[in-house]
Amino acid sequence: MDATQATLPQPWPELLRRHIQAHPITAIGLGLAMVLVLLLLLQSLVLLWMGDVGPGVRYGLLGGLAGFATTSLGALPAFVLRRIPQRVEDAMLGFAAGMMLAASAFSLLLPGLDAAHELTGSSGLSAAVVVLGMAMGVALMLGLDEFTPHEHEQTGPCGPGYERCDRIWLFVFAIALHNIPEGMAIGVSFSQGDMKVGLPLTTAIALQDIPEGLAVALALIAAGFRPGLAVLIAIGSGVLEPFGALLGIGVASGMPLAYPIGLGLAAGAMLFVVSHEVIPQTHRNGHQTYATLGLMLGFALMMTLDTSLG
Repeated sequence: MDATQATLPQPWPELLRRHIQAHPITAIGLGLAMVLVLLLLLQSLVLLWMGDVGPGVRYGLLGGLAGFATTSLGALPAFVLRRIPQRVEDAMLGFAAGMMLAASAFSLLLPGLDAAHELTGSSGLSAAVVVLGMAMGVALMLGLDEFTPHEHEQTGPCGPGYERCDRIWLFVFAIALHNIPEGMAIGVSFSQGDMKVGLPLTTAIALQDIPEGLAVALALIAAGFRPGLAVLIAIGSGVLEPFGALLGIGVASGMPLAYPIGLGLAAGAMLFVVSHEVIPQTHRNGHQTYATLGLMLGFALMMTLDTSLG
């Protein structure tokens, strides 16, 4: 009887409580980070409500909404396509990963180093400032990842016995989650009103959101969801992008060093997601070559966009 009870699914709050008890330090750090996130978001909302906003805030919010719009646009063809070959899907996601990698390098890290150098006057200190931001971004994503269910572990909040926490839902959750650092990157890049930094990055993120929206919708249809519901869920996954943009604006609108640190934070979070979630997803179906070629193409396109628009 005890063995049978042990295998039965447990309520989500109970599993979450046990997970927190097993990882108390991570839980405390993530809790503090969430409080900071709420304060930064509140700061941005107050600025918008009071009308005390510069062009950077408006551009950042519009950039986040652009990411949401292109995610929605990408999901719509799922009404007709229903399914595409797996190698094409992996190549599309590889393309998106390549654009994110190039955006992290050319639109976040390099401008961050330049901004930090202007403030510190030292190449070494400017690198340290940006690396600090990267470390903060990675730490934030590690904390979130600790409380995200994975198919190779049975101790996460969903736990054993919850059939909906399968590979498809995990993929959808990962895509939705990484829209936060994407939105943050947009908000930070526009926070100083510099179109040379914000425009190429936002263009890249908006373009790579199109195949992501389609991939989410098609994955859900393949799992048995009705096309209409699958498209709605895919569109919903993009809602976090304008939320992330507001958060990025809040991060970079404080002290002067917050801007290069924020650029590093957004880059670190994006690099973590690409390496930890997107690339493994493209390599698990035996189409590594297509995914790698897509990544190279996406990287080259983003590099060209950054050179042309920046």
